Amino acid sequence: MRKQFLLILITALGSFYSFAQNNKPVYDSALAKKLGADDYGMKQYVMAFLKAGPNKNIDSAGRTQLIQKHLKNIGRLAKEGKLVVAGPFLDKGDLAGIFIFNVTTIEEARALTATDPVVKAGLFEIELHPWYGSAALMQVTNVHPTLQKKSITD
Repeated sequence: MRKQFLLILITALGSFYSFAQNNKPVYDSALAKKLGADDYGMKQYVMAFLKAGPNKNIDSAGRTQLIQKHLKNIGRLAKEGKLVVAGPFLDKGDLAGIFIFNVTTIEEARALTATDPVVKAGLFEIELHPWYGSAALMQVTNVHPTLQKKSITD
């Protein structure tokens, strides 16, 4: 029984190894160049953490309007190719959400965040950090519309 188990295990591992070797992705130099990938398929971005801001005096209706403008701004930045990923944290803590910007400097990201209505109103503050991640993130803005049934800004 033990020999049968070992034989099955060895056969399964061999099949998996063979499958993995035969299905290795093929390097696409044109796509890598288009997405700005380095030799490791990575690139530099700037990550922004949206944190609770100093303005706590915004009523519910005003907050709703600001959030709608914030979402439209996110859409505009994504269409311009400047914003790669954005989303809220769901735990209702001091960190409200993140942006990952397709820029290489903190100054560029700061200028982009300065356009956000929630930042202008003091509802959120921004903390910026250079970040190194997969260049494949550049595909998110192309793929996401094919996954959504409804737009978050409509």
